[in-house]
Amino acid sequence: MATDITISVDDRPGGLASVGEALGAAGINIEGLLGIAMEGRGIVHVCVQDGTAARTALEGAGIKVEGEAEAILGDAIPGAEQAGTMGAMARAVADAGVNVRAVYVATGSRAVMVTDDNAKVMELMANM
Repeated sequence: MATDITISVDDRPGGLASVGEALGAAGINIEGLLGIAMEGRGIVHVCVQDGTAARTALEGAGIKVEGEAEAILGDAIPGAEQAGTMGAMARAVADAGVNVRAVYVATGSRAVMVTDDNAKVMELMANM
């Protein structure tokens, strides 16, 4: 299963570059990425296949890892470019009683999702 890593960097030029450089130097591909700036900090979520190696590379570069969680990295989403697709998917997850903690777009029209019940979401996706 993929890993979502939450990273905190200074909100300044080069913060995001340092994340990409650290992971790239370790040969770790970023499958998905979300970054926002708030209150002087940059909060970055990266989805990787090897969370342990990514954490080691980031911490070795002096980058603060705030947390990590198992993530669902789905296949390409049919209709991803059509209006309403995200709403329909989110409604199905909500109706199943699952809380989404993080969601963002990944490479290849895929999505990364961290929930409070990944197994239930995976079952839901398999039956769609």
